[in-house]
Amino acid sequence: MRILVCNDDGITARGLRALVEVAQEFGEVAVVAPDRPQSGMGHAISIGVPLRLYPSSAFGPDVQAWACSGTPADCVKLATGVLGIRPDLLLSGINHGANFSISVFYSGTLSAAIEGAFERIPSIGFSLLDYSMEADFSAAQAIVREVLLMYLAHPFPPEVPLNVNIPNLPLSEIRGLRLTRQAQGRFVEQFEKRIDPYGVPYYWMAGRFESTDTGTDTDLWALEKGYVSICPLMTDLTNFAYLNHWEMIQR
Repeated sequence: MRILVCNDDGITARGLRALVEVAQEFGEVAVVAPDRPQSGMGHAISIGVPLRLYPSSAFGPDVQAWACSGTPADCVKLATGVLGIRPDLLLSGINHGANFSISVFYSGTLSAAIEGAFERIPSIGFSLLDYSMEADFSAAQAIVREVLLMYLAHPFPPEVPLNVNIPNLPLSEIRGLRLTRQAQGRFVEQFEKRIDPYGVPYYWMAGRFESTDTGTDTDLWALEKGYVSICPLMTDLTNFAYLNHWEMIQR
């Protein structure tokens, strides 16, 4: 099996290396990852600027790897369209930090997996709930291995990317895997005004996530209870319920 590995934290991120190590147990691995952190880029692509690929030896002689000057979605596009890589499986991550609920729309990690799904490549995004660049990925690696074994035994359709979030707990304290839905919620932003050395104001965005969902089947609930959340996503954002409602009104 040929596996393409991408991420959004950059080609030097420890989470990427951890994912590559597990992926090598399952097949031939190629890596195309941003040459610098690209967190929060969503599904941005580079238009009007050149894209560059730099060969990398970061993962040893057994792994072909390239650093890309663009976004995570660009990485997948260049891997398939320029490098001619047509993987059997695309893995993205392991992200340093959570990607549950509406984070899906902002996440560079998941944009790579969703871009893979656009190409009908089975794709999984992995995130660990630890934002530290020095995070310990040993438990996460065991979870990745378990998820891949499960996925290979019972694959989802290639147009259904999976969003896997792993709690920041020792492996012995992780309670298992849960198939979930996205929790409803929003980010409550705060903007701190600062002044640069030239006296010009700028703004630093911060804030917090606010849940509006009390369900016990959500990604947020699972993570709070110590479970790994596995959430199947869609690349079609059409609200079919509203379409049906509109059709009934028109009658």
